[in-house]
Amino acid sequence: MGQPVKLHHDPYWPRANAWLAGEGNAPNAPRGLLKVLGVPVTLGSITPSACDLGPAAIRQALARFSTYDLHHERDLAELRVEDRGDLPLAKTSVADAKDPIVAAVREARKGADAVVILGGDNSLTRPGCIGTEDQLQDCGLLTLDAHLDLRHLESGLLNGNPVRALLEDGLPGENIVQIGLQSFSNSAAYHQVAHDAKITVIPVERIAELGIVHVLQDALALLAVRCKSIYVDLDLDVMDRAFAPSPGGSRPGGITPQELRTAAYHCGLSPKVRVMDIVELDPTRDINDVTALEAAACLLSFASGVLGRTQRN
Repeated sequence: MGQPVKLHHDPYWPRANAWLAGEGNAPNAPRGLLKVLGVPVTLGSITPSACDLGPAAIRQALARFSTYDLHHERDLAELRVEDRGDLPLAKTSVADAKDPIVAAVREARKGADAVVILGGDNSLTRPGCIGTEDQLQDCGLLTLDAHLDLRHLESGLLNGNPVRALLEDGLPGENIVQIGLQSFSNSAAYHQVAHDAKITVIPVERIAELGIVHVLQDALALLAVRCKSIYVDLDLDVMDRAFAPSPGGSRPGGITPQELRTAAYHCGLSPKVRVMDIVELDPTRDINDVTALEAAACLLSFASGVLGRTQRN
């Protein structure tokens, strides 16, 4: 992010960063509870990155947004939120970060309708998913990602192999749906791994054909039948590189910011989605804060979905 600027104060235009800080809740008791946890891991990046700066950049970007979802006529001031700060893991290896992340996610899950993890590189998806349910086989994994993340484990744990590691941990392949995968960003060998594991693979072209809502709702319905809880991995490189210059893995041909925000909203709306991560934001590679702003918008869209979930009850 660039240097903070003094923003205009308007008492009738509440800012989302103040909402996350617990300020300006609605006069009536807020509904539900969303918890936010920063996990600034970066040493798992195949391409060296500064993803440890991601959580702070997302929180800073929230100052550029209000709390009002105009499309759904819903104000996040009505949703209780708890920012649990960042885990001190910026200089911690992927292997050593696992147990603290698992423990923190399990603790955050207590009493929460949902948890959002602010990354951090994609290596955090493995411990985040493990922390979602006591038994891993009870959890479903939905990824919004240009990549399969099924690289081999011979070189250690990386941001390119959390799904492969989860398979090794015992997560059934039938519990995994991967959306937004790009041609020429994956290999035949790793696609075969997905096929053999019975992972559901949905290329980005299917989104263009059917629409993001159709694709996502089908994926959520599939996982809801099989799993007690669903973990969503929102890798920002699923977007077209024109909209996501920050992640090292983004390429031309990805989805649009509006499609990703819509996906985040519907994930928040699904009662079985318990945890969502937002990963691969490297603010040092961003241009005009465009990726950080989209990451913040995805957090808010997910939160609006969670609020909608509570209003159904």
